[in-house]
Amino acid sequence: MYTNHLELTYADELHNYDIYPKVVPVGVRAELTVRPLGRHAALRAAGYELIVRPLGEGSPWDYPDRPNCAKIEAKPEPDGCIRFAFEFPSEQEYYIRLSDGDQFRLQLSVYAVNDDLCGRYPFRGDLHMHSFRSDGKQAPEIVAAYYRQTGYDFLAITDHERYYPSLEAMAAFEGLPTDYTLVPGEEVHLPKGPGHANDIHIINFGGTYSINGLVRATAQCREAGEEAAKRAIIPNPPPVRSKEEHWAEIDKYAGELKVPAGVEPYTYADCRWIFNEIKKAGGLGIFCHPYWISDVYHVPVSLTDYLMETHPFGAFEVLGGEDYFEQNGFQAITYYEDQAKGRRYPIVGSTDSHSAFNNRCARICSTIVFAPACERRALIESIEGFYSVAVDTIDASPRYVGELRLVRYARFLEKHWFPLHDELCFEEGRALRDYVLGAEGARKTLEAMAGRTARLRAKYFAR
Repeated sequence: MYTNHLELTYADELHNYDIYPKVVPVGVRAELTVRPLGRHAALRAAGYELIVRPLGEGSPWDYPDRPNCAKIEAKPEPDGCIRFAFEFPSEQEYYIRLSDGDQFRLQLSVYAVNDDLCGRYPFRGDLHMHSFRSDGKQAPEIVAAYYRQTGYDFLAITDHERYYPSLEAMAAFEGLPTDYTLVPGEEVHLPKGPGHANDIHIINFGGTYSINGLVRATAQCREAGEEAAKRAIIPNPPPVRSKEEHWAEIDKYAGELKVPAGVEPYTYADCRWIFNEIKKAGGLGIFCHPYWISDVYHVPVSLTDYLMETHPFGAFEVLGGEDYFEQNGFQAITYYEDQAKGRRYPIVGSTDSHSAFNNRCARICSTIVFAPACERRALIESIEGFYSVAVDTIDASPRYVGELRLVRYARFLEKHWFPLHDELCFEEGRALRDYVLGAEGARKTLEAMAGRTARLRAKYFAR
């Protein structure tokens, strides 16, 4: 049979050929399979010279003393697949090429990771978005369903001054057989008064109780009341207090802090208190978009600088949902300059979306977290442990912010893992939307889909 061997493209791997696992441990002999996806891609019975070429060791012609070219004779087995074993010596991407004489006929890729990344899987998520409960456009459960369609593994609805919408989203899908993870969240805005101003936007991602729900004057308490079930996922959250009691505590705290000239003591003290309270709640406190232009920069530059110097936050939202350079550009530069100064803090990227399907929709920015499980505490601990990359997809070509080692890995995954993963997420997201809209048979569809993304991970990640 005539076989049209394709040129070297990433589409080969995703549509015409499969290689698995795609991610393997360094220094361990891994068993890999190359599988044709259809008769048109059948591998020739005479076999090939299989070449393993690391991406980061240079050309074997120019650097002959480096481990940059291994060759294996390989023939397809009766099922049409080529199987081979190889021990990958260092952490990086490797090209797997099938050569027919002097010509490469196929190129696939795998990635070898060090021990600390073994057992950590890539989960895409958003930690900052809004529903119609504050200034968004859709109900929390509709936002969540659309985000799953777009390839997200986890998210929190984080409405302004409100925690209960995230609980509504979680309740809408409670008990469903889905691989999608929803966690509680909110954007914290505590009451202002003369001499008591703090408009810095802070996200409580995954906290077991509402920070807005600690002060009686907030929308959280006005709209949902003080009942624990509406402001916590634990039975006994801290008690609610008046705004005057809150101001008095922060005034006292501000007096204990040595804040430099040019930094507002109350504002800084209130931020520190919020971040500390989020940590007590077991959540991740995120400092959001200081270079958002809301008339002028949202946060005075000297206050931003002091927050970055002391970094009381759990993570910095280095990428957000605006498409002008000043926000994400200046925030990314700030992050890298801080790295050079020895200031190391975790980062995330979020959409800050106000609609699940307009120009600030569910892929403008995101976070890839390398975690042992897609579960609230595992995600938070992994971000705090510096296992996250922020991704900017405002333009067609993605841009990444983070430590180079993880960015390299994330880029490989964007090309070779996430397209396969996202196909499954799209189908599940459609079924989740049908379910919340009351479509007949939606639950049975979800039951049939249950576990697919987990099985995909088991196939493509060696451990």
